[in-house]
Amino acid sequence: MSCTLTRPAPAGDAAVRDAVAPRRRTRIFALPEARWAATALVLFLIALPLYLLGAPAWAWGPLFALTYATGGWEPGWAGLQALREKTLDVDLLMVVAALGAAAIGQALDGALLIVIFATSGALEAIATARTADSVRGLLDLAPTTATRLADDGAEETVPTEQLGVGDTILVRPGERIGADGHVLDGASEVDQATITGEPLPVAKQVSDEVFAGTLNGTGALRVKVERDPSDSVIARIVTMVEEASETKAPTQLFIEKVEQRYSLGMVAATIALFTLPLLFGAALQPTLLRAMTFMIVASPCAVVLATMPPLLSAIANAGRHGVLVKSAVVMEQLGQIDAVALDKTGTLTEGTPRVTDIRPLAASGLSENELLRLAAAAEHPSEHPLARAVVDAARARNLDIPLAEDFASTPGTGVSAKVEGRTVAVGSPARLLDSLISHPTATAAAKLEEEGRTAVLVTLHGTPAGVLGIADRLREEATATVTALTELTGSAPLLVTGDNPRAAARLAAEAGITDVRAGLLPQDKVTAVQEMEQAGRKVLAVGDGVNDAPALAAAHTGIAMGRAGSDLALETAGAVVVRDELATIPTVVALSRQARRLVVQNLVIAAAFITGLVIWDLAGTLPLPLGVAGHEGSTVIVGLNGLRLLADGAWRRARTGNAQ
Repeated sequence: MSCTLTRPAPAGDAAVRDAVAPRRRTRIFALPEARWAATALVLFLIALPLYLLGAPAWAWGPLFALTYATGGWEPGWAGLQALREKTLDVDLLMVVAALGAAAIGQALDGALLIVIFATSGALEAIATARTADSVRGLLDLAPTTATRLADDGAEETVPTEQLGVGDTILVRPGERIGADGHVLDGASEVDQATITGEPLPVAKQVSDEVFAGTLNGTGALRVKVERDPSDSVIARIVTMVEEASETKAPTQLFIEKVEQRYSLGMVAATIALFTLPLLFGAALQPTLLRAMTFMIVASPCAVVLATMPPLLSAIANAGRHGVLVKSAVVMEQLGQIDAVALDKTGTLTEGTPRVTDIRPLAASGLSENELLRLAAAAEHPSEHPLARAVVDAARARNLDIPLAEDFASTPGTGVSAKVEGRTVAVGSPARLLDSLISHPTATAAAKLEEEGRTAVLVTLHGTPAGVLGIADRLREEATATVTALTELTGSAPLLVTGDNPRAAARLAAEAGITDVRAGLLPQDKVTAVQEMEQAGRKVLAVGDGVNDAPALAAAHTGIAMGRAGSDLALETAGAVVVRDELATIPTVVALSRQARRLVVQNLVIAAAFITGLVIWDLAGTLPLPLGVAGHEGSTVIVGLNGLRLLADGAWRRARTGNAQ
């Protein structure tokens, strides 16, 4: 089996396996390594009794020869190709050792070496194929066709790759959703286990987001496509995880750098172990067997495989849960962080302004709903984010929004319109109140602004009628996330924001953050991160906007919020939270620490096996088959230990804090 780590395709977790979806599982004997290993094993088992019963050499000799050929040709050829590139592959040394055993009359030992070696390689190939199956299974979840609706309501069945942003698709009961989008009409329960890992279906109605590959329940949905199928959550997970598997972590690069020198030293030691005893009169056969056994047990296969399987498994598991880690380097760095710098808007908060206060003036005679209704009518034609917040608040209360006439918008001031015969203006208190500084509405507006909200004044025929408070709302999981990050790093996160100090302080207090730096320009955020780095901290920066990109680049590593994140932030960050689930950030940090611990475990296991077997061979007499079994066994143990992080239980342990 190859000691050089081949690129294993990462896998998803148990949510994929448990989903009701087509699965492509590679059959064992579809793998050439498995076929050759099985053939070598069968030939060996046929020859073994003939050899042990003393049959003539012509009976068992050809069978052993075929065992050597079927089990050893593939690693031998790979070793020769590596040798042509001036790279020493231990595969070739294993085959040479087997042939050497046969040359001195130890045909059984050599054949057994080949069988164990080939079987170990087949087991590694099967494990790698299983991880690849899981990633391919993600793509299998997305349907190949979808029902697209024309403007006149006509239905057309089209391949999902032909869907475009803005198309409307019909998803019937029991069908899988063909693209990421929002529900235009209908209500149903959707099984999102393939995306979120949650076992219970989620109720979906108008304006709710749905994902490609998720399973619709008993209702029909009309969905507006909002992402190209090639850019769906599932497609992005697969693409980025596969790209990540092409990278190598610093630990792996260091091991590979040392590997060649170690291998050359091992060959030199093997030659010395063979020639020196012969010079002092030792017998040829036992000397050669000892040297070949040493060469096998001292090979660094398990060490080479110690690093990448845990990191790639962690990347795949995180990808299945909506965190796309771009490289093994980033996955390793995430486990090293001991400080966090968080952006506010769009990161700790939802990034969407919402009406938090409705305060009608007593003299106006309006109720809260009447004030909001008139303001929403005036703001309805506007595309300003604050206007959208007012309209959304009115709709949330199921208010009937009347038609506005003579709409006018003045940048920096607000809007005005005629609503049911009344002139309604909505905008900045400072601009609309003018000289009415001591007016009760001005006092209410000032109080709202002191509390960190944006105050919006509503007037009727030029007379103040009330004030609305608008603020960005803290994400539901923000406080728990801050607490989890504090426990992981040993210090509370730093809040870095361009927002005003009062708004920042209010949000920070709600989230449990005490260190706040507000009113920052992009370069100021970089300075804050660099100050922490210069103090010896390894900083994780989290943000979503263009102004956050420099800080993401300056930090030890960065994570971008993917749903509304700017392209620059997404490209700069080392990892992306696809669904904006803030709680996944401490989970992926804890998962990275699990991976780092498994790397250490693997290195200890590999070193223990190599040291023990080498000492046994040098100080005593280590049988060649036992040496091969120990060497290959340690390699398989290390590989399988790394694949433990593919399991959904690893994510759950990281999420619940057991990984600390």
